[in-house]
Amino acid sequence: MSLDSAAHAGSAVERLGASEALQRLEHERGARLAQLQAVDEACGGATQVDDLQVMQRGAIERALKEIDAAFVRLQQGTYGVCQGCGRSIPVERLEILPYVRCCVPCQQRTG
Repeated sequence: MSLDSAAHAGSAVERLGASEALQRLEHERGARLAQLQAVDEACGGATQVDDLQVMQRGAIERALKEIDAAFVRLQQGTYGVCQGCGRSIPVERLEILPYVRCCVPCQQRTG
């Protein structure tokens, strides 16, 4: 995605900055890919993988899907807009979890 297309993306991007939002998402993706590699290396090609490793891998893969969805929202101009109530997600929340879909109240309602 180019920074030009991100620059036109919604109010959260205006508040956070398109390049900063993009950088935070790329950092999150890189961190999750490194975690996934570490889990795979811990398995070492073993035929028997324990439940913890399966759960870790699943959680990391879900986070990667959420990060990819956030990249799409950034391109579409809906990044930082709560998918529950339609209000802006606070910048502080996006700084901590740049791929979140919902504000805290809506997240608490949906679990």
